[in-house]
Amino acid sequence: MNDAIRLRAATPDDEPFLIELRKITMTAHLERAGEPVDDESHRLRARSNLHIAQIVCCNGEDIGLIKLVRAETDWLLQQIQILPGHQGRGIGTAVIRAMLGEARQARVTVTLNVLHGNPARRLYERLGFQVTGETSIELKMTCRP
Repeated sequence: MNDAIRLRAATPDDEPFLIELRKITMTAHLERAGEPVDDESHRLRARSNLHIAQIVCCNGEDIGLIKLVRAETDWLLQQIQILPGHQGRGIGTAVIRAMLGEARQARVTVTLNVLHGNPARRLYERLGFQVTGETSIELKMTCRP
């Protein structure tokens, strides 16, 4: 990962940033999928698995989030969000590539879910994820070591 990009453990003090990040990056996709976008829904999702949340920092600025659930045989990339002003610079790619490198070393499969119509799907496909399931709301994508 680029030296300017680092991850740090999220804390309860990060909740306002995480809620705003979710609203900015996810509201349009959630609305399109018919999912709730009220403040309480955003707050609950931001608090979900906060103990595994890592803040993505670039040059000392908080710019995103990654939540990775690690189990013995497979990992779930629960969330990755990068502020729009920092998208398209390779930051999300670098964070996911580093995580996939760890997964390869651990010999685990990584899965994620992406809402239909979310352009992040192209990123995931470029990084080796393949569609392995589908619901009316989202795709399940898997990357095997």
